[in-house]
Amino acid sequence: MTTERAGGERAAGRRWRPGDHVLWRYRANGADGFHICRPMTVVRDTPDLFAAWVAPGTECVRPQLTDGTALHLEPLATRYTKPRTTVRARWKGAGVLKLARPGEPWSVWLFWERGWRFRNWYVNLEEPLTRWSGGVDSEDYFLDIAVRPDRDWSWLDEDEFAQAQRVGLLSAERASRVRDAGHAAIERITSWQGPFRDGWESWRPDPLWRRPVLPPDWDRPAGPSRALQGLPIMCEGPGAS
Repeated sequence: MTTERAGGERAAGRRWRPGDHVLWRYRANGADGFHICRPMTVVRDTPDLFAAWVAPGTECVRPQLTDGTALHLEPLATRYTKPRTTVRARWKGAGVLKLARPGEPWSVWLFWERGWRFRNWYVNLEEPLTRWSGGVDSEDYFLDIAVRPDRDWSWLDEDEFAQAQRVGLLSAERASRVRDAGHAAIERITSWQGPFRDGWESWRPDPLWRRPVLPPDWDRPAGPSRALQGLPIMCEGPGAS
């Protein structure tokens, strides 16, 4: 992987440093390989939290139908059954900060408008992250939760979650576990626990950080990997040392 720093090639068991470049990838649902890859800059990598930043304009990989149709423009009835490919595209708009805690079946994303006006948190229900020498991998489970600055929340993409079950991408058992994970996340939201209470809305990237580069072998096998392991909490919130 071509990076400005060598952190992306560390052994899977070691911590990355702030400013290191890694890949955050998602496996394709019901298929082999990866269909989403985002080169990201490490913000924090501690026993209790992995945080990484995708900068505006970063070249990423996303899925697309082979006829060139963007997924969100394809009718739901055929969105998950038509042939797909992957394409490279620049991340549009403001960047996104992603936060993941060890073993949790979701990550929390922070979105801003241009000018750093905080927009919302986004709970992405997914397989707990596994880490490897070049980054972290997961699998997305369609269902999401939006959390607004006033702490109000709502389910997102319930129609996609239902369609994924209808076409066999999610079994009834797995869908039930995903929904349970969503309710666990909602408990975290309603009691306003971390990371929502931790002040990450005020975080800003280091202006000296360079934008990561998408490597040509972005979809290479991860090799030896391990789940993010939880240890006693070392820090909390962006201001912790």
